[in-house]
Amino acid sequence: MPKTEAREDVDVDAVLAEYSAWLGRQPLAARSREAYLAQVRDFVGWLAASEHGGQALVDPHVRDWAVRDYKRCAKTTKRWAPASVNQALAAIDNFYRSRGAGRPEVAREELAQTAPRALSEGEQRAFLRFVEADPSARDRAIATVFFYAGLRLSELGALDMTDIAVSARRGRVTIREGKGDAYREVPLNSPCRNALDEWVAARADQLAALAEGRGRSGATAPEPSALWLSRSGTRMSTRAIDLVIRRLAADAGLDLSAHILRHTCVTNLVRSGADVVLVAEIAGHRRLDTTRRYSLPSQADKDAALEAVVVQT
Repeated sequence: MPKTEAREDVDVDAVLAEYSAWLGRQPLAARSREAYLAQVRDFVGWLAASEHGGQALVDPHVRDWAVRDYKRCAKTTKRWAPASVNQALAAIDNFYRSRGAGRPEVAREELAQTAPRALSEGEQRAFLRFVEADPSARDRAIATVFFYAGLRLSELGALDMTDIAVSARRGRVTIREGKGDAYREVPLNSPCRNALDEWVAARADQLAALAEGRGRSGATAPEPSALWLSRSGTRMSTRAIDLVIRRLAADAGLDLSAHILRHTCVTNLVRSGADVVLVAEIAGHRRLDTTRRYSLPSQADKDAALEAVVVQT
């Protein structure tokens, strides 16, 4: 680090409050804001205890040295993987942008050229068998739409009844506020349409029963606009939806999240030979490079390649 005259303290609470207020005015999804704030909170806390102090917030040279030292700490002390280090650096870039400062001159970590984790064919069959056997029409529909439409968790959770259109031969789901506030429409195949038909019928029965019970007890009114309803008739949280996927996966002997189902859907599309531009539109990717990652070999592909050349003695 270059020589400095005196170390300036960092008012962590004030800095984070200012950044949080700026984040709230940006066109970002709630989960992105939370992720950025969490990463910056860690960085600013580290900065306050470091030799760099508050000068790293105002002096570009000290800023660059500080972020490089933080990156080194993340790699060696925190033992973060390259992808996690890069996520932290992206959040720090965003933080300095909020202060009207330039991006720190810090190199990103080289990432391994591997496709995102997706379920194998055997794991997919096992998961779908347990989905089809589940007694809850709602949970079957959630899992089926995730598996075949490849929506993000936040996108699925935000769906209203008016966002789905299903007929005997065609269907689509409308994403009104995807990543980057982008709008897109995703086709629904026959398994999705069938699962949604079953859930919409069960949902109507649930709302009717809740209306009858509310008349007797004065319970909280349900949210009839939401597609996915909790037992009380309110909109399901994204956490509750993710837990549905995790429960079904556990029943099948798998450990996965809703996000892995999205990866699986996109991987299946790419490996089936679908055009990368079409897949990017379906997945809501703004950059084709994001979609092309799914054509890379997976860790399982690498493992199988090396096993195939084992010499029997």
